[in-house]
Amino acid sequence: MQPAFHHFIGIGAGPANLSLAALAHGVPNLRGRVLERAQELVWHPGLLLPQSRLQTSFLKDLVTPVDPTNPYSFIAYLVAHDRLYPFLTARFPQVLRAEFSDYLAWVARRLPSVELGCTVEEVELDDRNERWCVRTGRGELAARDLVLGTGRAPWVPEVARGQLGRNVFHASEFGRVAPELAGRRVAIVGGGQSGAELVQHVLRDGGTLPSRLVWVSRRSSFLPLDDSPFANEWFTPAYSQRFYELDASERARLVAEQGLASDGVTAALLEEIYRRLYELRFIERRSAKLAQLLAGHELRGIERGVGGLRLALQGPQGVREEWVDTIVLATGYRWSLPACLEPLRPRLRFVGGEPAVHADFSVEWDGPAGCRLFVQNASRAQRGVADPNLSLLAWRSSIIVNALAGREVYRGRGGGSIIDRNEGDTDGYDHVAESSIGA
Repeated sequence: MQPAFHHFIGIGAGPANLSLAALAHGVPNLRGRVLERAQELVWHPGLLLPQSRLQTSFLKDLVTPVDPTNPYSFIAYLVAHDRLYPFLTARFPQVLRAEFSDYLAWVARRLPSVELGCTVEEVELDDRNERWCVRTGRGELAARDLVLGTGRAPWVPEVARGQLGRNVFHASEFGRVAPELAGRRVAIVGGGQSGAELVQHVLRDGGTLPSRLVWVSRRSSFLPLDDSPFANEWFTPAYSQRFYELDASERARLVAEQGLASDGVTAALLEEIYRRLYELRFIERRSAKLAQLLAGHELRGIERGVGGLRLALQGPQGVREEWVDTIVLATGYRWSLPACLEPLRPRLRFVGGEPAVHADFSVEWDGPAGCRLFVQNASRAQRGVADPNLSLLAWRSSIIVNALAGREVYRGRGGGSIIDRNEGDTDGYDHVAESSIGA
């Protein structure tokens, strides 16, 4: 029997490919399938801490920025659960991460094109180089195009890789490992949002406090997210288009310069942590040594010994040692090619560790033009700091849907720019625009 044919197959059903599936649903003559190995869709399960919140507006969901009438919007989710008015009355500054995760699962359950519990084992071209053959644990599928949306994988510094275990682990494993921290010495390595959320979590309850908390950051301080209006222009379609047209050296300079716009800590969370530290020291009269904040320090080594785990930290005044019982590595995420596509690596062109992409997010490779590979969340160096963020999720998916369909399914303006960059076009969004589904 011939395998079932699809116009596209998405690998991975995180927010990126869920957005694609939601925007592709109902498009005439566009048959797709999105495959996800997990049996249940939970967004970053290890970091669904009680107080964790999104850093972006709930309007930047899977579909709203390009198709506000789409039935898979976050507002549609609230209405379906009869809680839109309570949500609005609550006036949340940001959406709880747990609620957004539930929204994503709700969308996945309702979309007939999404298949959970289906692992992609192998991907290759057929004998005629006319279509992709996708082998899964449930059989074989065929597709004209592939869309890779497996996301970014947890990154562990090389000095820590040989020590990973129950008491040394990446932050993404925190919920699964569920470590016992009360009365223990704990180190959290990483000064970004995830590290800050873990610090807040660890310090939240006097009954489960560690005997000592060491928070380590390479940065000069525990720095806030740059959430100013002009910085937020970097998270718009117009800016992404302009950024893509710059030369590689200028893009690299801007990514480094704009890091805190995506990797900083929300000011509200920093305030909460600072207030909690104040309470512990001055109101509850805890020891000043309960929490040690070490900014400007970089992890250089981890050794196991009779006294626990010894951290070697390079700081402004040389190397210092800290002895702890548990180390949580809030060291971020990096893109990597999934194993099922590894045989294709020699045929792909890479830019700074990322696959080089065309303007429609299809990958540059030496294969047949009729078999395309699109990639999501893998173009930070080519599209700017917003690429791994939720902000441009729907916009990027609309571009890919247009390419998959071979026509303008979605049209809309890019919103323009307040900043005049003297580049002629003021919105950089001419080829994508307001929704025409159902028109």
